[in-house]
Amino acid sequence: MAGSGQEKIVRIGGASGALNDSVIAVPQLLRVPDLNYLAFDYLGEGAMGLFRQMKVADPNSGFLPDFVNLHVGPYLAELKTRNIKVVTNAGGMNPEGLAEMIRQRGRDMGLEIRVATVTGDDIEAMAPQLRAEGLRDMFNGMALPDEGLGAVNAYLGAFPIAAALAAGADMVITGRVVDSALMLGPLIHEFGWGPQDYDLLAAGTTAGHLLECGAQVSGGLFTDWESVPDWANIGFPVGECHADGTFVITKADNTGGLVSVGTVTEQLLYEVSDPQAYIVPDVVCDFSGLKLEQVGPNRVKVTGAKGYAPTESLKICATFSIGWRSVALIPISGIDAARKAQRTADALLERTSRLLVERNQPDWKTKHVEVIGTETAYGPRAQPLSPREVLLKIVVDHEDMTSALMFGREQTNAILNMAVGTSIAPIIAAPRAFPLTDMFLGLIDRDRVTAHVRLDGKDVPFTAPKQGGFDPAVIVRAEAGPVPVDGTVEVPLIRLAYARSGDKGRLFNVAAIARKPEYLPYIRASLTPQAVAGWYRHLFDDPSTGRVDAYEAPGPHAINFVVHDAQGGGINISPRFDAAAKSMGQHLLEMPVRITAAMARELA
Repeated sequence: MAGSGQEKIVRIGGASGALNDSVIAVPQLLRVPDLNYLAFDYLGEGAMGLFRQMKVADPNSGFLPDFVNLHVGPYLAELKTRNIKVVTNAGGMNPEGLAEMIRQRGRDMGLEIRVATVTGDDIEAMAPQLRAEGLRDMFNGMALPDEGLGAVNAYLGAFPIAAALAAGADMVITGRVVDSALMLGPLIHEFGWGPQDYDLLAAGTTAGHLLECGAQVSGGLFTDWESVPDWANIGFPVGECHADGTFVITKADNTGGLVSVGTVTEQLLYEVSDPQAYIVPDVVCDFSGLKLEQVGPNRVKVTGAKGYAPTESLKICATFSIGWRSVALIPISGIDAARKAQRTADALLERTSRLLVERNQPDWKTKHVEVIGTETAYGPRAQPLSPREVLLKIVVDHEDMTSALMFGREQTNAILNMAVGTSIAPIIAAPRAFPLTDMFLGLIDRDRVTAHVRLDGKDVPFTAPKQGGFDPAVIVRAEAGPVPVDGTVEVPLIRLAYARSGDKGRLFNVAAIARKPEYLPYIRASLTPQAVAGWYRHLFDDPSTGRVDAYEAPGPHAINFVVHDAQGGGINISPRFDAAAKSMGQHLLEMPVRITAAMARELA
């Protein structure tokens, strides 16, 4: 039985936020008394393409064995003895293969580990039909590619996971499910929530959304980074979840990190776009009225989630090949280092373009140069600097692998015949060309996707609940509130707010979260969508048409900005210094906000 005492509490540890997350998480979380679940999120949007390439090379692969070898394998006996269940999407393109690896590891240790799988997300076989039906990308309208198509997966929800747990699984291994389903599935199972319990499903999704990125909610990437102790032993988060949908975010004792209203709110608004319509397979969530309350050291209580009927469709993510990339990273030091770096880049691009002509090859599809150390990402706001150490980054893309390899070779000889002070970076040991993969994001009717649940190789009866019917008209939009006109003093946004940013394909989200409720009107007055668009103008694919949407979230005292077509193609293909848009919040925090003289004195 989860929890103890009169009220049942389900404790879920967020043990991984990505396939390369730290091995320190599990031993920390196993110190938490009465822990019930460990949830591991392995899959970013582009990971399925990687797993598919692995499975094509070896049909027994399609997942990363690190999940067993590093994360859970050393702790199988304790997990079994304490009846701590594990849920993960580490199955990638081959959940059954990973499940058997876990069972075998258990047998080697004299343990019977009952492992269930959730599949059905892989819809690659449907690609020709979807293409013939005219499926389009939900953001840019492009057709589903024919050439170079890789993985094609629909995002499944939490009810199949709950069914696997109800059948007696010790572990549940999935392919592509929405990240928060890894936590919502156990809560559906433990509390008996139904498919029409929209507010409860939204609350469970909120808990999952906060836990699925690991230590990002417990102090990682926090605006006030100096207030976060002991990064070396940063505590991974725990959700203490109740049947009424309320929960507390905390972490293990005697770990580093910080769980505060600020850290939790930053993660709450991370990559959600419209906080009043955060769409997952099982429910549409409204975060705008959430209440976050510090109820103890490293303990934040979250209440007030609201949910609506889910959409009739599920999201599809497809990967497709668009050629080859080569990247040069060249250290250059000494007097006029930045000018030497730019001349080196110009010379290498001129030389290699000429070599392409001589080989009857087209020129580079992409030529991207950044002199790291000179604030290139800041565009017109870059400070005039004269660094004596810089790192020259050159990115080139080409349809032909041998051309990309040619650039990889040529860039290494800059140390021999170009700028004095040129050295060599460890990147020389890496591949000189690598495949470039883009993403297609579309929608499919949910009735065309069938989830399959198996426990130890045997089918578990599962019928997906009848879901759908979301009507955007049911959302009561949060009022923006008054805009003050008495601001006379400018201060940078960081004095008034926290910020968190991250990419979502070809756009990025950045949330401005008021440190005090009374600051929000002044933030709103200065950070209009037009002003924010101007702040990021140099990053838009087309600066003349750049668009920013602003969404109010009065519960967390925040405004969430969605910056469209400003990611250089998205994380998989962006050549930029910050392809994941993690620094865009830092950029926004320098934006000036007009406040009253009295407020300025208070901040001094």
